[in-house]
Amino acid sequence: MPHLPGFSDNPLRTRADLITAVYTLLEPLIPYQSPKGARIRLPVSTATHFDETAAQLEGFARPLWAITALLTSADANLPVDKRLQGWINGFAAGTDPTSGAEEYWGDVSDTDQRMVEIEILGFALLAAPRAFLGAPDSVDENDIKRRSNITKYLKSVNGKSFPQTNWLWFRVMANLALVKSCGVPYDELKESMNTDLEILDTFYIGGGWASDGSWCEDQKQMDYYSGSFAIQFSQCVYIKYAADIDPKRVELYKDRARSFASDFWRYFDKNGASIPFGRSLTYRFAMGGFWAAVAMAEIDLPAPLTPGVVKGLLLRHLRYWASKPDIFYPDGTLNIGFMYPNMYMCEDYNSPQSPYWCMKTFVMLTLPEDHAFWVSMEESLPSSAGTDLEVKVMEHPKHILVDSGNHHFLLSSGQYCGWPLKATEAKYCKFAYSSSFGFSVPTGPLIQQMAPDNTLALTIDDRESWRVRWRSSDTLTSKVTLIHNMAAPEEIPALVNVWFPSKAANLMISTTLIPSTKRWPDWHIRVHKCVLKSSATFAVSAVEGGFAIYGRKSRDGLPLSPLNWAVKSSPPTDSLHNEGILEDETSALIISNAGASGVRYTPLIRHDAKEVKGLILKPDSNTNLMTSRTLIPTIQQELFKASDENYERGVIFATAVFAVARTDLSSEEIRRRWFDFPRLRLKYTEEEMEGDYIKLS
Repeated sequence: MPHLPGFSDNPLRTRADLITAVYTLLEPLIPYQSPKGARIRLPVSTATHFDETAAQLEGFARPLWAITALLTSADANLPVDKRLQGWINGFAAGTDPTSGAEEYWGDVSDTDQRMVEIEILGFALLAAPRAFLGAPDSVDENDIKRRSNITKYLKSVNGKSFPQTNWLWFRVMANLALVKSCGVPYDELKESMNTDLEILDTFYIGGGWASDGSWCEDQKQMDYYSGSFAIQFSQCVYIKYAADIDPKRVELYKDRARSFASDFWRYFDKNGASIPFGRSLTYRFAMGGFWAAVAMAEIDLPAPLTPGVVKGLLLRHLRYWASKPDIFYPDGTLNIGFMYPNMYMCEDYNSPQSPYWCMKTFVMLTLPEDHAFWVSMEESLPSSAGTDLEVKVMEHPKHILVDSGNHHFLLSSGQYCGWPLKATEAKYCKFAYSSSFGFSVPTGPLIQQMAPDNTLALTIDDRESWRVRWRSSDTLTSKVTLIHNMAAPEEIPALVNVWFPSKAANLMISTTLIPSTKRWPDWHIRVHKCVLKSSATFAVSAVEGGFAIYGRKSRDGLPLSPLNWAVKSSPPTDSLHNEGILEDETSALIISNAGASGVRYTPLIRHDAKEVKGLILKPDSNTNLMTSRTLIPTIQQELFKASDENYERGVIFATAVFAVARTDLSSEEIRRRWFDFPRLRLKYTEEEMEGDYIKLS
């Protein structure tokens, strides 16, 4: 796809740069506006589960996050930029039932997509009421009509059935706009607002984190909806505009924003990339929206999150996305996908207009040019440890964040989405997610279609079907011990989780995830205890993958060749040999211009020898979010033979996972680190070990 001039080549460092970027993103939409501006329909024929009118309302409403910010800070003495006029006209036409079938947005019904977009309409009225409603004392007939229509339309969300999730914020925002901008008495809406806010507050877990809906056996979700996409973002808007009517709750939300920010910065790497995790990832740079909302709401954050740090987090994130031209169609509109167009990873509610949720990352443009946010200098990421390796346990989302300097990723355990969602097991339930390598989604039931990166895929029916982790028990935080030959023992955090591949399998898995250590900063470890509760009709086999990585030669795009990396041999110096694949009995490794990804098998307790093999798996194209042609290093093995009489004894094994993102490390240094792999010992075994090793519980 082509670069988008004005965005892709934009330095994105000043307020003026960001205004240029906003207009660059808006201009390709203008040709697709309806005659009166109330709808936008991109020339893409994919559908959603909701109606087409609501999808076209998305096209109108979602750019308003940024348009409203521009209007809020514009010089009131100057005319409105003509590129924005269609949205001003469209707001009036869309809420007017007499404007015609091509313009009116339709009545709001129970659990209606229109509810989502009404939050944005509410924000527009809160931040730029004069632009959309006219002067409050205007007696102009058109102003009176549009104020009446807009007020009625926003009021229509009351009394409707809402999903008990972040959606409740949409009604709160509509009602807040009715009170603050449309002249509706607060007493008329206060009860409704308080009821919704009280339910939303029950989603709060701690540390600034809220789940998207109740955290219960049916769903355990803490993703970007907990922060940038919805809950924290909406709380920041509430802080900005509700301080006078709800000061106590506003102070509570400020405290939660501070707590959330204290750790949320760790989901972003030094180049601005965030770790993709969860649903709705086609919203792309909306993942940085929390930082824009914090700036807009002027919330003072605790050290070390200075205004310069927040500015750096936000602008680096936008610059990162500006470097990804494949997110655009040739006409300059955003496509559905992540790094490139991809329908495998999208949701049933993603219309061609949905990706413009990303425009909320420009709400800080409400701040005038002389504001301290714009005057401050960008600062780099904070560092809590002062070392090359950063490891942080995130208690509430059940994550461990790792930044080794060469790779930025998270380990995850215990989340899952229980409602019908495409590839939910890939979006929430894998063992690891990376800002460099992303994750893969399935395209079908075969193992290469499953694209099993960072998961353990099991089959109990002779490879006819595969199951991976989905629903699981509560996750416990544990510890293992790193034994140094030349230093004191060091405790390492770990996540422990029990899961069942299926109810019919009688197979129980306990998985322990161990992050990188200073001794082995490029490795993390997964320990699996597999117990079969009854003998199986067929053999039980497993495939465990590491990180999916671009799997082609940089010179010509052809398949990678085998690496000549014998353990004792010197690595080749020819640069053409810096890429390739390696497979043997217990390991698999891929090296390409994207970095290195590998896995190593480590047996711990087995009742007898089973077949184990390191293999490079070639998944279906377009399964990975980051790159369309990948390879996955895997360990493939038989866990239990058919009718195995010793099944009750179980199997315990470990997989050590190696990953280095594109860095300045030499081929020789990557090779050295690959062969310097972690050693493991079970706590209760009598076997003595020399040198450095990790002692498991």
